[in-house]
Amino acid sequence: MYPLGFLPFFCSLVPEWGAVAAALVLPILVLALWFYYAVLARSLTSCGGGADDADDDAAPVRLPGSALAHILPFFHRRFDFINEGFQLAGQAIYQFSLLRTPVIVLSGEAARRDFFQAKDLDLNAGFKFLSGAIPMMPGVTSDLEARRIALIHKRLAAAQTTDRLARLLPQIVEDSRRTMDTWGFSGTLDPFERLSELIFQTTVRCLAFAELADDADAVRRLKGLYDVLDTATTPATVLLPWLPGPSAVRKLLATKRIYDIIGAKLDERMQGGIARDDTPQMLIDAGDERLIIIGFIMGLLVAGARSTGTTASWLITFLSGHPLWKEKAAEEVRRLIAAHAPTANAGPPSESSCTTPTSASPSCQWHQQQRHQQPPAHANENAASLSSSSSSSLSPLATTLSAIPLGAWETETPTLDALIRETLRVAEPHVAMRQYLPQSTASAGEKGGGPLYLGGKAVPPGAFVMYPFSDVHLSPEVYKDPWRWDPARAEMSLKAPYAYVGMGAGSTTCLGKRLATLELKLIAALFVLGFDELRAVDAKGAPLAELPRPNWNDILTCKPPAGSCYVRFGRTVGATATAAAAATAVAPAPAPAPAASSSPASPASASM
Repeated sequence: MYPLGFLPFFCSLVPEWGAVAAALVLPILVLALWFYYAVLARSLTSCGGGADDADDDAAPVRLPGSALAHILPFFHRRFDFINEGFQLAGQAIYQFSLLRTPVIVLSGEAARRDFFQAKDLDLNAGFKFLSGAIPMMPGVTSDLEARRIALIHKRLAAAQTTDRLARLLPQIVEDSRRTMDTWGFSGTLDPFERLSELIFQTTVRCLAFAELADDADAVRRLKGLYDVLDTATTPATVLLPWLPGPSAVRKLLATKRIYDIIGAKLDERMQGGIARDDTPQMLIDAGDERLIIIGFIMGLLVAGARSTGTTASWLITFLSGHPLWKEKAAEEVRRLIAAHAPTANAGPPSESSCTTPTSASPSCQWHQQQRHQQPPAHANENAASLSSSSSSSLSPLATTLSAIPLGAWETETPTLDALIRETLRVAEPHVAMRQYLPQSTASAGEKGGGPLYLGGKAVPPGAFVMYPFSDVHLSPEVYKDPWRWDPARAEMSLKAPYAYVGMGAGSTTCLGKRLATLELKLIAALFVLGFDELRAVDAKGAPLAELPRPNWNDILTCKPPAGSCYVRFGRTVGATATAAAAATAVAPAPAPAPAASSSPASPASASM
């Protein structure tokens, strides 16, 4: 693949200057010939007629224009490109080409239903080709056998059992508290940076090695490497992954460094012989192969942290622009405290009260684990500054929230559920990507199986299929004023099939849904009770008249224009006493789901 790799061969035949020229020119000629055959010839054919498509009413209509003209808009402004495609095609289903690869885009209720119920649409193949922003390592995170993929799914389910999540709950809260304490007593933050960092920290805690999660510097370095994967993902690295361009080299080096970090932690664990209560230990105890363990962590860290980080960033942004919803959420958390942790505000239980091996409290389990471990590298960070403002420390609040059982968080928080659900609807720019790979021959004489029909249109074997969630989530026919963020909207109770697909649907529901939802609820609880002030402001600190609209063209984070939105925050003074007083004053009953008629208004809700 690398041109200078031919140099030794040519040097044995011709003088050095001729060998260098040949080593550079010949690969360029080969690439030019391939480019003509793979792209230009196909584009000319597509523009020249498409007689087969015209005769076949079941084939999706083709977008006009060259395949080359589709590449940049598809990768850089996908939301606009997809919507413009529907307008140009004049139909609910159309197709276009990325080089020689056909891609079919779906919309409409019938196609949506068929898509989510189809059995031969391969999620992994589709995501690998159409996304590319994951660490690709054959045999580790990509090109896996079906047996290995099934094993990874099984292990992810085991990492989210009730017992496992109950033990993780206080650790998620503590990691969140520690990260938020570094922000100081008050100030202004970029939610799309700070919340992303916070979620990455908690995701490392939940899915990777405890030793790694305890090292804040190592977590920052690891996140930086995953950020390189995002920024180095270009049309060339996705469509021509074998081409050794600068971006491809950056991705390769970042992937290798991520592999080295995870592999080194695994080797330390195996050689040290000291078991820890974390997800990798579960895989080690199950006897999983080394590459399975490393691939599990490498792939799921980015898959979990990226989408959950986007949701968390927008959830806090929406709360900062809707103070009445912030208060509704705070009221619900206070009810949880009153019902399940009325005495936890006195502070964390002493170690002497957590000495028995059967202590059931999550806080006690946390104490027991920490007594047998070395202090983490960050144990004393910001200790001096935090001691001077102990009255506003989030530590007592974190202890209180940790004492609330998992079941209460999952079943007694209708307001938090509504906030998360609406945020996923408005600000998760997901496009479901699949490849049609039939598992058996559909009819005799058709090699590799026949076409798959989605919404009445034929999808040939090997073709890629896309369903943009915006088709339903931002449809004015389904949701009134779809861009408006309103957790109380009546449409959320629609019984129509697949009217809401926030974390997937059908056979492809998000496998990490339970863990992601818990993370979002715990972080939201810390924000609504830990900060008296939470207000959306501009770059100069002035309150925003309206919140920016989520940018669905940013397919990874949905960020608004840079510098358009920040969050000004101020700690709740005496947060523990405030929570304790509220807990005794509020009846310990679950908060009812907000009624549609009580949708609160705010200065920043005009465009949402």
